[in-house]
Amino acid sequence: MAAGLFAVWLLPSQSAFAVDWKAVEQVKTYAIAGTSGADLYEAIGARAPEARGGLAIAHTSFKLTWTRTYTPQGAACAITMARPKVIITYTLPKPSARLSPDVAASWSRFIAGVEKHERVHGDFIKELVQQIQDVSLGLRVENDPACQKIRQVLTARLGELSKAERARNVEFDRVELSPGGNVHQLILALVNGP
Repeated sequence: MAAGLFAVWLLPSQSAFAVDWKAVEQVKTYAIAGTSGADLYEAIGARAPEARGGLAIAHTSFKLTWTRTYTPQGAACAITMARPKVIITYTLPKPSARLSPDVAASWSRFIAGVEKHERVHGDFIKELVQQIQDVSLGLRVENDPACQKIRQVLTARLGELSKAERARNVEFDRVELSPGGNVHQLILALVNGP
C-alpha cells in the first residue's frame, strides 16, 4: 500500500468478541405543585428541565463510557474488546403533595404515558450502544501498527451513528408532540381533566 492509505476490515466473527452489557436505568424527579390537572401542567411549565435548547415535561439523558482494547496485529490494528457502561436517566415531574382521587387518577394516566414516551428514547440509546459495539468489535485497519488510524476510522463511523440516533429522536418527538400525537393527547387529557 502507498503511504497514507489504509484499509479497514471487519473480522469475520464479531460475535466471538461480543461482551454482554446491560444499561443501568434510573428515574429522577422534580417537584411540582397543584390541585388540578391544569395546575399541575402549569407547574411543569414553571419548573420544567431544559432539554435540547428548550423546556421539556420530561427528558432522557445518558452517560456512556467505553473500555476498548486496541491490539496491534503485525502492521495492522484491531479492536479486540469494546465494553460499554451506560447509565440512562429519566427525569420526570412528580407532585409534591397528595392529590384528590380524581386528580391522582388523571395524573397517573398522564405520567405513565410520559414515562412510556421517555423509555422509547431509552430504547433508542440502548440500540445506539449496541450499534457502537457492533461497529467497534473486530474493526481492523491495515498499515496502522501504532493504532492511531483506527481511532479516526472509528470516530467517523460513530459520528454517523450518533447523527442518525439524534435524527430518530427528533422525528419521534415531532410525531408524539404534534397535534393529535400521543404526548399532545396526554397533555390535553390532564389539562382538561379534574
